[in-house]
Amino acid sequence: MAEAAPQYLALPSGLLELCALLGAPRDSLRGPEQVAQKKGVKSLSPLDPEVLSVFVPPFVTKEDSQPAGVSCVTLGKTRRRSFRKKRERPKAEPSKGHPGGPRGQDPEDVGIPNGVDLLALPQLCFPGGVCVASEPKEDCVHFLVLTDVCGNRTYGVVAQYYRPLHDEYCFYNGKMRWEASGLGRSAAGCFVPFAVCVVSRFPYYNALKDCLSCLLTHLKICKDFEVDNHIKDFAAKLSLIPSPPPGPLHLILNMKPLQIVFPSRADPESPLIDLDLHLPLLRFRPEKVLQILTCLLTEQHVVFFSSSWALLTLVAECFMAYLHPLQWQHTFVPILSRHMLDFVMAPTSFLMGCHLDHFEEVSKEADGLILINIDAGSITYSNDEDMDVPDIPLLAAQTFIQRVQSLQMHHELDLAHLCASTDLNEGRACRRAWQQRLNCQIQQITLQLLVCIFREVKNHLNYEHRVFNSEEFLKTRAPGDQQFYKQVLDTYMFHAFLKARLSRRLDAFAQMDLHTQSEEDRIDGMLLSPRRPTIEKMASRKSSAPHGAHRRMVVSMPNLQDIMVPELPPRNSSLRKIHTEDCGSSHTVLDVPSKLTYTFKIPEIHFPLVGQCVQAFHVDCVAQLSKAMDSLAPENSVLLARYFYLRGLVQLMQGQLLGALLDFQSLYKTDVRIFPADLVQRTVESLSAPERAQAERTPELRRLISEVMDKPEDAPKADDRVKNFELPKKHMQLDDFVKRVQESGIVKDAGIIHRLFEALTVGHQKQIDPETFKDFYNCWKEAEAEAQEVNLPFSVMEQLDKNECVYKLSSSVKTNRGVGKIAMTQKRLFLLTEGRPGYVEISTFRNIEEVRSTTVAFLLLRIPTLKIKMVSKKEVFEANLKTECDLWHLMVKEMWAGKKLADVHKDPQYVQQALTHALLMDAVVGALQSPGAIYAASKLSYFDKMKNEMPMAVPKTTSETLKHKINPSAGETFPRAIDVLLYTPGHLDPAEKVEDAHPKLWCALNEGKVVVFDASSWTVHQHCFKVGTSKLTCTSTEEGEMGAVCMFPAEVKQGDSAFLVQLKP
Repeated sequence: MAEAAPQYLALPSGLLELCALLGAPRDSLRGPEQVAQKKGVKSLSPLDPEVLSVFVPPFVTKEDSQPAGVSCVTLGKTRRRSFRKKRERPKAEPSKGHPGGPRGQDPEDVGIPNGVDLLALPQLCFPGGVCVASEPKEDCVHFLVLTDVCGNRTYGVVAQYYRPLHDEYCFYNGKMRWEASGLGRSAAGCFVPFAVCVVSRFPYYNALKDCLSCLLTHLKICKDFEVDNHIKDFAAKLSLIPSPPPGPLHLILNMKPLQIVFPSRADPESPLIDLDLHLPLLRFRPEKVLQILTCLLTEQHVVFFSSSWALLTLVAECFMAYLHPLQWQHTFVPILSRHMLDFVMAPTSFLMGCHLDHFEEVSKEADGLILINIDAGSITYSNDEDMDVPDIPLLAAQTFIQRVQSLQMHHELDLAHLCASTDLNEGRACRRAWQQRLNCQIQQITLQLLVCIFREVKNHLNYEHRVFNSEEFLKTRAPGDQQFYKQVLDTYMFHAFLKARLSRRLDAFAQMDLHTQSEEDRIDGMLLSPRRPTIEKMASRKSSAPHGAHRRMVVSMPNLQDIMVPELPPRNSSLRKIHTEDCGSSHTVLDVPSKLTYTFKIPEIHFPLVGQCVQAFHVDCVAQLSKAMDSLAPENSVLLARYFYLRGLVQLMQGQLLGALLDFQSLYKTDVRIFPADLVQRTVESLSAPERAQAERTPELRRLISEVMDKPEDAPKADDRVKNFELPKKHMQLDDFVKRVQESGIVKDAGIIHRLFEALTVGHQKQIDPETFKDFYNCWKEAEAEAQEVNLPFSVMEQLDKNECVYKLSSSVKTNRGVGKIAMTQKRLFLLTEGRPGYVEISTFRNIEEVRSTTVAFLLLRIPTLKIKMVSKKEVFEANLKTECDLWHLMVKEMWAGKKLADVHKDPQYVQQALTHALLMDAVVGALQSPGAIYAASKLSYFDKMKNEMPMAVPKTTSETLKHKINPSAGETFPRAIDVLLYTPGHLDPAEKVEDAHPKLWCALNEGKVVVFDASSWTVHQHCFKVGTSKLTCTSTEEGEMGAVCMFPAEVKQGDSAFLVQLKP
């Protein structure tokens, strides 16, 4: 039995969801007709609009040789009731459609897309009602955001136009014909608005606005009964256009007279931007923009007002783009009609928009609203003088203001030196390129603002246990910024942001953070031991001291008595008073390099839209895509992937499922980031038996089907909750203690925590009580706070390396080189002399030959003394450390042993681990406060015992061959296996290019984690980002002198991604 021919599939990423014609019911226009005949009547009351016609794809099926009637519903008097209430629909009467129009099927059979409410759509398309005018008005456009019950958004573009009102109104050859009207010429003073609404899953505001503008040129001169046909052809044309995949390829559609560009998203994580992001900056001063962003970040009740319906949505969407990658989690209704004003009484956070005519009414009816007047560029509060909206952190605000002021937001200035363009589309292309560059600059500025505000959040996260230490983070904020952070930390938006950070998502925020962080911050983030201010940071803090108040950088102790923070002078209550002159030159707007983009012109679509024409369109698309692919340079795999993607979609429309799957399978070789896993799975499931058998005989398709279909059952969803750190309230065994210490952020390495457990439980039962943990935590945090407050004179800092940190200071002691405090960094010991502060070098750890703890006689006393003998000096350093002597003896010996091991094994991680051991010793002695405290601390002398118990030498062959040892698992809780190693060459000479020119070593760990090392210095370039949860594999393509290597999950799962590395000769 022959199988049925497959139907054309619905375009999975088509532009059009729905197209509708809306206006006033014909019955309601009889009154205005009569009123229009009376002289002296200038205004009429608004009428209630309704849906007149609906057009929903698909418009053509494979069997159809004529346009499918099901796709167009023309509503007569009876049919309109179907959209009012389904249960009250009367018995259907014979069709009374327009003459010559397609005979439509019952509207109940039309599949209306989810999220489109045909009852609410008329009010949104005519938010001010249908106002009959006495003279024709200009066509206008506004924009909608429609949200369904699941929170999914669709986007609408509405174009309103006017037609004269009379019985037989129509246009012939562009001239109005009045003779058929029984009302005569006197009715010519009555014009009725109609609206065409296009609903899409993609926010193509500018592109769809241009499309509707082209449509209106036809609607305004056509006969009345031809309107539906024109709109249906317009909708059918849009339904055949796919949305371009993320990347550099944009689509061009010829709508005559305009060439319409449909831009793509920059990458899969970025929003689609098809609007002018500088619109808010033209209406609001930078200080006001910051205040609005604060209102959004703190999730207030925000209402925009404007006399322009279009600006309401565009400005609101601009602010949504400014927040990316943070996302507004609450109600978002940028346009409220006159019948929806009670929405502003909602108790939850929201962002809404109203016409300026309703400003007084809304401000009086509801309390606690942030009222933003777009037209005036002002911000006010409604009936609540006590509203406390905090300021953006001061430094971030200053930087943002200066960068915005550096923007060039007037296209005319760029055109002043150019000749006038005589080609319409050429001028539009020039304007579009300028706007794209400006949009990129604005996105960079707003993203840098967010990074400046939230950069240090990562320092207070524990990734393994998904813990955020909010109290500790708040204590490190400047007092003037405390209120802002307290409010933001309680929002849903910030909670979602934390989830992304804890999942190590490499989104726009993470990439900007990585790109803009200093070398010090990058290295600091990799230290196993706690962070301390480097000498470089101390110097910068000293130099900036005259410009700002002293800031005590302390960390929190949850459930403990708060540490008092010295008060700063009161901050400016208004951001307008900020002195931006203090911002350095680095605060100017970034010179964003223009990204290379490409275009693909959609072939012409011929009408009437019958099956043969659609098939011819698909054949033309495949031919042009194949031609473009053949002409590509071998190294342009990114663009090739976009062509594969589009050709796969078109072949799906043709019913060529196997060809489509082969194109999608090619994305593995080019750019797996845009691989449509769900679409491929649905396509495989729809294969007929013969097609499935043929696919199994093709190696590439067999492998693709196996990867997509033969996946293990979905594992239970991982717990992605964000927990806040709290001190324990009950006794802890070893496993619970390990978890608590890791959550606290003190130490991650499980082996070190095991040794700490042994130290704290010496002579006791092998469990730790809450009080002991609290005392230990207190001592650790107090040592952190003291180290943050170390203030060295410039003369001392000049003697130290810029990346050195002072980790421990002794009390003032007498030494054979003077009286002062002994300071320990990760590299050396030195004496900070008293009186006139000075620097006396004691020894680097590499130069130590012997360390002894002894006593010296003083009168009748024996004073504990630390003696350090150096390799290069005959003189022995002596310090009368008294009660601190035994602790310093343990710490110095551990640091000395760690340095020796680091030199032998060529692994600097030994020094960092030794430093962690030394600081833990200090905290253990301070917590136990008992005669056995030193013995307990000695349990942490791990490298000192290793040095004494086993030879440190490595085999000769290894020593001669080994140049540098790296540990990709540094910073993890336990060592991880390496699945893939990938070396990418570069230039060792930094003079050629400072940043990405260096060679790199990519290490793929298990669970989809990747660590990148700078192979010129063997420092970590990028730490542990994730491309999924699966094991990673590697593939490469090489042609000629160029090639690319792609690292991707061996088994593609939802949410997995990949990265492509370009190799250069």
